[in-house]
Amino acid sequence: MDSLSQADELERRILQLLYEGYDDARVGRELGMAHRTVQRRVRSLMVRLDVNGRFALGARAQELGWIDAHGPGVGRSATDAFGSAVADAA
Repeated sequence: MDSLSQADELERRILQLLYEGYDDARVGRELGMAHRTVQRRVRSLMVRLDVNGRFALGARAQELGWIDAHGPGVGRSATDAFGSAVADAA
């Protein structure tokens, strides 16, 4: 898989839920996984996309079209949503 053009369904779902304002624990509940697993998947995405932090991950995911900007998060930029997730994870 080309790391910059493809994201698997689970990665896209995690990114979309973060975009919609879910924190890691809520993403985990929604997807039936532990919040630590969500954190590891997010960290893996940040490494793969060579970004530092969730703010940058949200911006890059939006650039790549991995986030549905027409979903429930409409009206919020990806960076706003991902930036708020950082505070939730701290």
